[in-house]
Amino acid sequence: MPSAHPYVSAITDPVRVVRLADPQPPGAPVGQWWPPQVLLPEWLEAHVDDFDLVHVHFGIESYSPDELRATVATLRRIGRPLVYTVHDLENPQLTAQEDHRAALSVLAAGADALIALTDTAAAEVRAIARRPVDVIAHPTLLGNGSRPHGDAHDAVRVGVHLRDLRPNIDGVGTTATLVRAVADLRAHGAHIEAVVRMNERVRDAEAAASIDRLAEGVDGITVERGARLDDGALASWLADLDACVLPYRHGTQSGWAELCYDLAVPVVSTRVGHIAAQHPGDFHSFEVGDPVSLTRAIVAATGPAWSTPGSSARSLEVERRRTQRIEELDGVRDAHVAVYRRALSAEVAA
Repeated sequence: MPSAHPYVSAITDPVRVVRLADPQPPGAPVGQWWPPQVLLPEWLEAHVDDFDLVHVHFGIESYSPDELRATVATLRRIGRPLVYTVHDLENPQLTAQEDHRAALSVLAAGADALIALTDTAAAEVRAIARRPVDVIAHPTLLGNGSRPHGDAHDAVRVGVHLRDLRPNIDGVGTTATLVRAVADLRAHGAHIEAVVRMNERVRDAEAAASIDRLAEGVDGITVERGARLDDGALASWLADLDACVLPYRHGTQSGWAELCYDLAVPVVSTRVGHIAAQHPGDFHSFEVGDPVSLTRAIVAATGPAWSTPGSSARSLEVERRRTQRIEELDGVRDAHVAVYRRALSAEVAA
């Protein structure tokens, strides 16, 4: 849950696991899964014969800690186990985190099995829950299909996508730091350009206007505004970059870091959460407000030959990673099936 999320689809073994469709909330448009009906006691009781366990990934911000206690109590009463993957130790959709941490603690205490995506995140979850945590790596979301290798450019091309300027995106601070870093690199003779992209519809129009002003008339900086990119268009956009800057002010893991890894695009990111632990060899850190740190990170990230889009080295690296990630995906699915079986066995024994 949510069933239709690409991550949930990726980890689900299509033969050994049946994934129910997301129930549509009353009055919600088709395809909207939030607030997740699966967490409502009345839904659980009405559909107890339709499922064996509940696996929670996202959407807990829809309910209060007390409501989630009722969810856990209902699952206990009807004899269905709860598996919780702690993607978000900090919720990227929120600024204040107190309610989220309280909700996380409720599910971490009540779940029959806990999963984290990295060893470092698992250590933090263990400190909260005081219980074992399975570590299962974030899989590829690109399946077994072909990956774009990018098009060659005359200049080193660095990109940052601010999406809709949700709460954990520091669009203004990241853009200001990038503008100064690119100016410094160009002043020292580097042939570099940067593109800052935002969705047409953003949550913070004032921040978007500030970003436009920061980049206005600055050599080497382009601001793009456009419709939200679908999965294929996003992969193509990223593949054209020599390095991708992630503009997070808080967070835990990053699906974008995983996509960049699949596409052999080095990541330049603030050191928040546990993103650095996902693919350490591709991670280069900077601090918002410190253009020198960003300059150094860009230089380090764009050093390897495979960082150049459109090159034979990039193509070879993308294909090497594709093979590795498909093999990893089988292991990720096996690991989830093992967790489910263990949780179900424990529930039966209880």
